[in-house]
Amino acid sequence: MTTPDGKPCYLSTDDDGGLISRLADDIEEAQISSGQNVLGGARAVLADRGAGERAVRFALTRAAESLEDVLRVAVSRGARLAGPRQGDRD
Repeated sequence: MTTPDGKPCYLSTDDDGGLISRLADDIEEAQISSGQNVLGGARAVLADRGAGERAVRFALTRAAESLEDVLRVAVSRGARLAGPRQGDRD
């Protein structure tokens, strides 16, 4: 997800089981699934020697969008994993 001016949005919460956290997890899962589907389509276009410029540009555009989403998921999850664990002291 992004803000209206295109900046990425990240969830910051201490409640991993809360409604917003579960919603964010569901969105991340959908983004990863979509990325897998886009990757399959892009590979099919690349394997088709007869694919025209429009098909290749479309596949590359969708792949770039999916990569952006999946990288955002990775950054978000990495930040959560790197955070302090419950019971850790400062």
